[in-house]
Amino acid sequence: RQDAGAYRAFFHAMLDAGIALPPSAYEAWFTSAAHDDAVIERIAAALPAAARAAAASGAGN
Repeated sequence: RQDAGAYRAFFHAMLDAGIALPPSAYEAWFTSAAHDDAVIERIAAALPAAARAAAASGAGN
């Protein structure tokens, strides 16, 4: 089961951090050789706040 509300909060938190994700929770994520260490580190740094936003969204509760 997919929690669309939580994904929405996660998506927008990542977007606010400058990380563009697929807009649908049902789309896959891909990395490539074009993603260097700095990009991967920026994504990793944005993940905790985005996860907190998803948890705080109250969606699915």
